[in-house]
Amino acid sequence: MDWLWWVLIVFWTGGFAWAADNVRTALRNRHERKLQLLEAANQERLAGEAASKPPEPVCGCTHHLAKHDKQGQCHERVEVPVAWDENKKPLRYEAGQCNCQQYVGPQPLSQVFAEDLTDLA
Repeated sequence: MDWLWWVLIVFWTGGFAWAADNVRTALRNRHERKLQLLEAANQERLAGEAASKPPEPVCGCTHHLAKHDKQGQCHERVEVPVAWDENKKPLRYEAGQCNCQQYVGPQPLSQVFAEDLTDLA
């Protein structure tokens, strides 16, 4: 029963504070590491989804291929500056037509044909 008094004396003098601090620090580090692992898994999932998507056919004017006709003329409406200040910054905009002329993105393929790989010798 003497050991109980020694434990109580050590407890009352703050002898277990270092143990509590170590446990608290270990749990905090574990929690932060778990959050990092979850974020890494989420980033990996998003990267996999992005890699499986086909490229978007986007013109240099940032409009989709569907907004262009066969000659390459863009038919999207954009804001065009019509008034500038003394620093050459636009003050006022009006609606106008996009004036890009050429689609410069990946060509979408409607279907792909590849011959069978055979070993005919």
